[in-house]
Amino acid sequence: MLTEFILEFRVEYFETDGQQRVHHGNYLNYFERGRVEMLRAAGISYKELEATGLMLVVTEMNVKYMAAAEFDDLLRLTTRVVSAKGVRVRFEYTIHRDDDLIVTAESTIACIDRSGKPRRLPKELLNK
Repeated sequence: MLTEFILEFRVEYFETDGQQRVHHGNYLNYFERGRVEMLRAAGISYKELEATGLMLVVTEMNVKYMAAAEFDDLLRLTTRVVSAKGVRVRFEYTIHRDDDLIVTAESTIACIDRSGKPRRLPKELLNK
C-alpha cells in the first residue's frame, strides 16, 4: 500500500455554488477520489475489492476549511495513510491551490462485509 498519493484536478463548474466557490460537501467527494486513486496507483482495484464482498466505509470525517477554492482552480490533493491495522485505515488529506492551503481533513475508514460486520483489512492494505 502506498503511504502518500498526490492527485491534481481542476474544479468543475457543477461543483460550485452561486458564488462559483466549491460547495463544502464536494470536498468529501474529492477525498474519496483521492482514496480510490491511491488504491489504483498501488495496484488495488476498489471495484474488485467490493466484488470479494468487502467494502470500505467512512466511520469518521473531520474537515477544516482554510480558504475557498473556485471554479477552474487547479487543485492538488495529497492523501496520506496515517495507519492501517485491524479493520481500520486512517487518512489525512490536504488540498492546495499553488502554495495556498485550502482544506485539511482526517478520516477513519472501516472494512466491512456485505452484512455490515467488521472484517480485517486485506493484507495489501495493511501497514507493513
